[in-house]
Amino acid sequence: MATRKAALLAVVAALGATAVSTPPAVRAEEAPRYVVEPFWPKPLPANWILGQVSGIAVDGQDHIWVVHRPATLVDDEKGAMQSPPTTKCCAPAPAVLEFDGEGTLLRSWGGPGQGYEWPKSEHGIFVDRDGNVWIAGNAPGDSQILKFTGDGKFLQQIGKSGSTGGSNSPTQLGQPAHMVIDEAASELYVADGYLNRRIIVFDSKTGAYKRHWGAYGKEPSDAKAPAYDPKAPLSAQFANPVHCVRLSHDGLVYVCDRANDRIQIFRKDGSYVREFRVEPQTLQNGSVWDLVLSSDPAQKFIFVADGANNQIVTLLRDSGETLATWGRGGRMAGQFKWVHNIAIDSKGNLYTAEVGFGRRAQKFRRVE
Repeated sequence: MATRKAALLAVVAALGATAVSTPPAVRAEEAPRYVVEPFWPKPLPANWILGQVSGIAVDGQDHIWVVHRPATLVDDEKGAMQSPPTTKCCAPAPAVLEFDGEGTLLRSWGGPGQGYEWPKSEHGIFVDRDGNVWIAGNAPGDSQILKFTGDGKFLQQIGKSGSTGGSNSPTQLGQPAHMVIDEAASELYVADGYLNRRIIVFDSKTGAYKRHWGAYGKEPSDAKAPAYDPKAPLSAQFANPVHCVRLSHDGLVYVCDRANDRIQIFRKDGSYVREFRVEPQTLQNGSVWDLVLSSDPAQKFIFVADGANNQIVTLLRDSGETLATWGRGGRMAGQFKWVHNIAIDSKGNLYTAEVGFGRRAQKFRRVE
């Protein structure tokens, strides 16, 4: 029996490797390679099931944090919640879950409570140096960011649900998508967002406003913009959504301008540096949904989660050159349906989250 199980695991692992193998591309031999871990994470307890997985992050212990949308379960996934139960399946897992590197569930919590306004549509998660967990939301009226301890105790709220002042408001957010902290400066950078079109920076301890900017480091505008056209001149404004913000070790700020198929790069004061276009022919939903920088000291690579094309794109960070693309549309291990967010651990392993009907988190182990 043990021999048959080992053989089965080897076959599954081989299939996973095939699913994410790097196809021929420009200088693809330089790109890191990954294989899917098909049994990650381990099965959830208590008949729990995930809805749309809208955020994923790695903390300082290489634990993986997931935020999902419990309200997105469809009717045939909620039979066990009926009275009397109509089926054995299922109940929604708590919105926030912490896993170790092997996929074991460690903690879970989340949802409405006293003293804060839980978002209607959970979106984005970040874990700071002290192990505190930050989340945001992207539904109409979600104009707040929340901070909790790792055990789910509420600590802080920035912004107020249902209140927004546009892309030049110093105090109110507009459906923020993602956040990251510059720990040395105690500054919270927010990709703001699905309604607003900017990066905004707050004091991470007090929530006080510091600065904000739009595309090319200019003042953002909420005026209606034409739909993205790959043949047209590049837009002078971010499109909605401004979907991610990441910081590099050398002091640069990377912004996902999703629907404009580009990454814009800034200094921390908001001054513009350069931009990289990624799969610029992409129209539906845009190509740049999220990105992470590689875990080597120089952060040589950028890994882009391209949700519209259901793939990961590997770029050279210094030039933006595309080295490789991997993944494809599908629901099997190693394939994607709207890969929404991406995270990386200290060993260079990648973790992805899928929304829409993907509804899962996956781990991809770096093999070279």
